[in-house]
Amino acid sequence: MNEIKGIIFDWAGTTVDYGCFAPVQAFAEVFHHFGIEPTSQEVREPMGMLKIDHIRTMLRMPRISALWEEKYGRKPEENDVVELFGLFEEKLMSILHLFTDPKPGVTETVKALKEKGIAIGSTTGYTDKMMAIVAPEAAKRGYAPDVWFSPDSVNQKGRPYPYMIFRNMEALGLSDVRGVLKVGDTVSDIREGKNAGVTTFGVVIGSSEMGLSREEYESLSEEEQKQRCEQVAEKFLAAGADRAILNLEDLLKIV
Repeated sequence: MNEIKGIIFDWAGTTVDYGCFAPVQAFAEVFHHFGIEPTSQEVREPMGMLKIDHIRTMLRMPRISALWEEKYGRKPEENDVVELFGLFEEKLMSILHLFTDPKPGVTETVKALKEKGIAIGSTTGYTDKMMAIVAPEAAKRGYAPDVWFSPDSVNQKGRPYPYMIFRNMEALGLSDVRGVLKVGDTVSDIREGKNAGVTTFGVVIGSSEMGLSREEYESLSEEEQKQRCEQVAEKFLAAGADRAILNLEDLLKIV
C-alpha cells in the first residue's frame, strides 16, 4: 500500500454512534407514522446515502412499495419522499445529540494518526444542519477531524458519488488519490471510496452493516462474534473494499 497522507472517515457507525442507531431510529419512526413497518434490514440497506435518497430507495423496495400501494391505493410518489424526509429531519434533529459519543478507541487512534502527520477528513450522509449538532457534540467528547463535508457541499451529490472525498482532498492539500484512505461502515462508503479511486477499508465492529449495539455485540459468544464479523467483512469485500478491519485501532498497524 502507498504511504497514506490522509484518512477520510465516515461519521455514524464509523467514528461515533456505535451501531449507527440515530438514523435507524428516525427512519423506522417516520415509516411507522405513515403506517408502514420496515424491517431492520430494509432500514439499514441504503445506509450511508444522502438521507432523502435513502428514503427514495426504501420506497422502491418491493415489499415497502407494495405495502404503500395497499394502504394508499397508489405507488409512492416524489411528494411522498419529500413529506417523509421532512418528518425524518425533524425526528433526527431531536435525537442526534444523544448519538454523538465516539466509538471505543476512536479518540486515541485519531490522536495517534495525527501525531504521525496524517490529515484527518470526513464525509457523511448527514446534512450541514445535522452536522451542526453532531460535529460540536463529538468535539466535546474528544473527536474532531480536521474537516468534514456533507452532500450539501457537493450539490447534493452524496454517496456513492466521490465528490465529498475530493472536497476533503482539496481542503487538506492532498494531491494524489494514491495517498488517501477512506474508512466507512456501509456499502455506500465503500462505493464512494472506490469511485474516488482511493484505498478503501470497511470497519466491522460497531458498524451499521453489523447493526448491533455494543451491549448486543459483547453478549455474543466468541464464536458468534467471529461469525458476525466474517459476514460483515465479506459484504465489504464483495462491494470492492481493499480490506475489512475490525476496528479503527487496526489502522495503527497498517498506516
